[in-house]
Amino acid sequence: MSRKPAILFVCLGNICRSPLAEAAMRAEAERAGLDIEIDSAGTSDWHVGKPPDPRSVEVARAWGVDIAHSRARQVCEDDFRRFTHIYAMDDQNLADLRAIAPADATAETSLILDTIRGREGASVSDPYYDGEDQFEFTWQDVTTAARAIARRIAG
Repeated sequence: MSRKPAILFVCLGNICRSPLAEAAMRAEAERAGLDIEIDSAGTSDWHVGKPPDPRSVEVARAWGVDIAHSRARQVCEDDFRRFTHIYAMDDQNLADLRAIAPADATAETSLILDTIRGREGASVSDPYYDGEDQFEFTWQDVTTAARAIARRIAG
């Protein structure tokens, strides 16, 4: 018997890319009628307890998803057992995840864009220091990945 899918999206601070990926996945799961657990976290503790970047909140809202209630948290050891899949936004966060994974980790870890044919090995650009239009590009990347993940889960 297979476990219920549980997906964790991870970036550095959990205020830009990973909350957007979580939001996109929630929207896709709802559309597809999937029963999955979805969350996001950061590899750093810089923003723990803080809401997403206002630009992330704005772009998600523009696409009909409210993430204003989200609060940043840091990845913990239990995440590697609780989630079936952990998707990192970039190579550095993937390396950090693999470095902190406990010996009994059961989660499959990979880059989120590995789910998109032709984008394997690519990173979701960090829009934090860029202009507001970069948040829209991030939304498009994570939404495309969320659709691919939803299709894979739906079988």
